[in-house]
Amino acid sequence: MTAPVSRRSGGRAARKASREAPLSDAERPIQPGMEGGTYKPLSPEQIDQIHEAALQALETIGLADAPESGVAYLTGAGGIQGDDGRIRFPRAVVEEALAKACKKITLCGRDPRHDMQLWGARVHYGTAGAAVHMVDVNGREYRDSTVQDLHDAARICDQLDNIHFVQRPMVCRDIADNREMDLNTIYACCSGTTKHIGTSFTEPDFVAPALEMLHMIAGGEEAWRARPFLSNSNCFVVPPMKFATEACEVMERCIEGGMPVLLLSAGMAGATAPSTIAGAIVQATAECLAGLVYVNAVAPGHPAIFGTWPFGLDLRSGAMTGGSGEQALLSAGCAQMHKHYGLPGGAVGGITDAKLPDMQAGWEAMCSNVMAGLSGLNMVYEAAGMHASLLGFCHESLILGDDLIGHAMRCVRGIEVNDVTLALDQIAEVCMGGPGHYLGTDQTLLRMQSDYVYPALGNRMSPKEWNENEKPDLIENAIARKERILSEPSAARFDPMLDAELRKAFNIHLPA
Repeated sequence: MTAPVSRRSGGRAARKASREAPLSDAERPIQPGMEGGTYKPLSPEQIDQIHEAALQALETIGLADAPESGVAYLTGAGGIQGDDGRIRFPRAVVEEALAKACKKITLCGRDPRHDMQLWGARVHYGTAGAAVHMVDVNGREYRDSTVQDLHDAARICDQLDNIHFVQRPMVCRDIADNREMDLNTIYACCSGTTKHIGTSFTEPDFVAPALEMLHMIAGGEEAWRARPFLSNSNCFVVPPMKFATEACEVMERCIEGGMPVLLLSAGMAGATAPSTIAGAIVQATAECLAGLVYVNAVAPGHPAIFGTWPFGLDLRSGAMTGGSGEQALLSAGCAQMHKHYGLPGGAVGGITDAKLPDMQAGWEAMCSNVMAGLSGLNMVYEAAGMHASLLGFCHESLILGDDLIGHAMRCVRGIEVNDVTLALDQIAEVCMGGPGHYLGTDQTLLRMQSDYVYPALGNRMSPKEWNENEKPDLIENAIARKERILSEPSAARFDPMLDAELRKAFNIHLPA
């Protein structure tokens, strides 16, 4: 008796409609927070060596330039200030901070469906950076970035499934006053997306009015503290091994205000960090461990992301190489150190040194995004849209990056091996009395949406189809999608009454 042959059900139009229907979150083949961690460039012995070197650096070299308040917090926690002013950290002080540190962080969105659980090897991708230029893909040139550009970037991110958070990717160059720039950055991002937002503050005194704005958006201080939807990206160190005095004071005030913090150490390998990959990871790890002591001295268990962000450098020219293989290794190695400590962590991926969204941009962004995801990095910052080694941001690249990150996330998901996926029954059915191929079988149709990621803009047409469809261009399609998104009102826009209150309390530069 031959095995029954699977038949296609319904007509072609019905099957096409089924394939193109939006998937529920549960049905999607890729999800925010999928587990990575299969790629491990460092052996357990090498991790121990880096850990020991970081502890030795903290104990014998220490960090300089802590603010007066920071000296009090750090010495109160057991740090020792020497005659040279540097604060050194005995091993026991670091171990105590690691014991107190928050090991599981939930970064909230204004919409709870965008909440991100940071622990283990759960992977999330998003924007970041402080680009000062916008990439004009039509004119193939760069111009100053504006608050409108930032707002538009947040609106676009809100519509991209594979961008999980929105850390400010550019500076509002059209707002000269730093206080107004910081406050308008928050307004522009929060009115553009309900995903979690990250930003920085230029001066400590700017934190209080920012918290006032956030309380208004949240519906009161209590509501804000229950679900803080914005975190402080804090460059608390000036590598090598010095505290950034004002940034530390900003960090203290953000902690007091209930705001999660990203402890960001951004040394340049060969310039402000050792030129070797291992040495750059040692220094970043040591600096972030010092930051961890600091945070837990201010408020034990306060949510702090271990932000080791060492960058690569082209030693021939001194130019930053965010799109290099070395950069990918730096971030992957840092992810392993985060896991070693059991701490939620972040590093960079997706940066490109290319000036435009071209083939160079594609290979550079994919290399580091895949390796960061496979290493289990909790937060992959600067994952889309960043050009010219962080000097330029591109809306069209942000949209193309959503496709790219989708493929990276599929790599993170990996290969499931079980009785169903081994497919022996399917092989038998197709080969013994069946059609001799798997096209249109029930199993293929069942798995095509749950197992496969399809690009929104990437082109898989044959040359014949491509020609018949008037040779669609990738960049033109990205521009068209950008214009469609921005032609609709922002889904994250504020209630008119709240918006009026915000505009009365603060000098908002975006038009109403």
